[in-house]
Order: sequence, then C-alpha cells, then structure tokens
Amino acid sequence: AIYRSRLCDISWFMRCLNEPIARQANQEDNCTGRFWEGRFKSQALLDEAAVLTCMAYVDLNPIRAKMADTPEQSEHTSIRLRIQAALKCEQPTKLLPFIGDECDNQPNGIAFGLKDYLELVDDTGRCIRDDKRGVIGERSAKLLMRLNIHHENWLKLTTEFGKLFRGPVGTLQELS
Repeated sequence: AIYRSRLCDISWFMRCLNEPIARQANQEDNCTGRFWEGRFKSQALLDEAAVLTCMAYVDLNPIRAKMADTPEQSEHTSIRLRIQAALKCEQPTKLLPFIGDECDNQPNGIAFGLKDYLELVDDTGRCIRDDKRGVIGERSAKLLMRLNIHHENWLKLTTEFGKLFRGPVGTLQELS
C-alpha cells in the first residue's frame, strides 16, 4: 500500500510538473503534444553495481548524443557538478556523496570512491566515442571486477541501460 501510494504521489508530481512546461513549449513552438517523449520511469536499483551502471549511463548521455566530447563538458549532468566540486576538493552538497568502499560507520553515500567513478566514466566515455576509441584502464577494471561486472558487459550496460531494463535492476540474489 505504501509503495502504491508513493507511485501515485510521484505520478501526481510529474503530471503537475509536465503540464505547464508542455503548455509553454507548445506555445513557443506552435505545436501540440507532450513535452517529454514518454512517461517517466522509476526503477529500483538494488545493489552497488546497478547504482554505478545507472549513474554512468545518465552521466554519459551527452557523450553518446555527441553533445559533448568529455564528461566535464557535459552540461546539466551530475558528473560535471562532481568534477567542478572535486577541483575545489569538495563534493556537491546537492548530490549524495561518495564515501569510498569502507562501509563500516560511514554516513549515507555511494559506496565507492569519487576518483574511481570519475576515472571509470572517463574511460567509458572514451570507449563509446566513434572518433577516439579508448580502453577501460586498470583502476576502472578493478572497480568493475569488485562489482562483478565484466568490462564488455559494462560497455553494453552503459550504452543500452534504458533498453535493457524495464523493472528493478540488480543481481538475481537481490531481485529475489
């Protein structure tokens, strides 16, 4: 019942958010229809690997769309905020912090290191670009190995996440 109630709240919120944006955009573009192509999706990310994969997929959207060449050039992404904050030896206050992989007595946060994540996304971005093929570096490969993700699967996951998953995302153990 609580789950259903939360989905109704999210649906109501998204409808309230979408309607004025769609009206304004339709007026400006002299057209009709929805502002966003489809309904929003809410997916349960059940383990660290699912969280990491989804984050990288979203952070790499501008690179896949050829709107940016590098993560630091990707406007309106969390990775750009993280990079800008990291240059000042900080973490963005609006985003869940990276706390490293030492989970005992840690505050809430993402259970791997920021530097590891930035390097993994940079390596992945270089691999998925058509003009400059890169490779998954040793440090990134170690993070993927710790999360039990083969690097070839990683590239497929981070380029096709939206197509591959429709419901909860995680290991079979977590799903059950």
